[in-house]
Amino acid sequence: MVDSLIEKIIEKQNPTCVGLDTDFTYLPDEMRDGMATFEGVVEQLIEFNMNIIDKVCDIVPAVKVQVAYYEQYGFDGMRAFDCTVNYARGRGLYVIADCKRNDIGSTAKCYSTAYLGSTDINGKKLTAFPADMLTVNGYLGTDGIAPFIEDVKKNDKGIFVLVKTSNPSSGELQNLKLESGETLYERMGALVENWGKDCIGKYGYSDVGAVVGATHPEEAAKLRKQLQHTFFLIPGYGAQGANAEMLKCCFDGRGLGGIVNNSRGIICAYKKPAYAGMGYAEAARAACIDMQKDLVGTIGKIGR
Repeated sequence: MVDSLIEKIIEKQNPTCVGLDTDFTYLPDEMRDGMATFEGVVEQLIEFNMNIIDKVCDIVPAVKVQVAYYEQYGFDGMRAFDCTVNYARGRGLYVIADCKRNDIGSTAKCYSTAYLGSTDINGKKLTAFPADMLTVNGYLGTDGIAPFIEDVKKNDKGIFVLVKTSNPSSGELQNLKLESGETLYERMGALVENWGKDCIGKYGYSDVGAVVGATHPEEAAKLRKQLQHTFFLIPGYGAQGANAEMLKCCFDGRGLGGIVNNSRGIICAYKKPAYAGMGYAEAARAACIDMQKDLVGTIGKIGR
């Protein structure tokens, strides 16, 4: 699965992932006026997402759909999540479901089935939320990840395991030193590399990837050197404060090795002075073009 994502990145010369972390408050005033029900809100969210997808699908390889932004609107919100995932896939985009699932045993298997597998109903295989990849939390250990890896192999899917997250307080736990001298995030990275050793594609990267925040470039550089076969999902660019120079270390000598997420910086671009006068979808496209130029200008030609 990661090979197909890499090929999309090379084709478009763009390692940008558009984060559809769509909150009702992010919508233009005219889309929010008079709303008083979840059902009404969700119709606007779906329209907003679809219009952005239509405007960017030819220039970016992927979108990341953060489920929490939809769960807050209850059952109706999950319908918007479902519509967004399916519509993005229909427009040829690689879809990352950002759900950060974790548990053990049968519960982990159910989570995996929901996003990476299918459910058998009287002999018929039905899919719930057909994402290409899913973010997962590996800090419960190997038995919490095993069901996801099983579906990765069986269904040609992928996962991104939390390793070094972009939030400011991530170091409270993730940077703790173990008796071996390595940090907790380094140990998690080593586990991810090992979990993915049987899922390596033709570009040298595994379908078992890692979430590595751009806001911690020193740690990211260390992980890039240690995890030779692990593809990175890189949050933190834009609104969280990271820039292209900070995340350059996440990529290898071919300009491969990661995809960079930007959520508010794209879907809320219409609110910025740089894109004044543009509609939200047009501004999102312009922001994607600017981000592509920034990233490739720093990383260099991708797939060289």
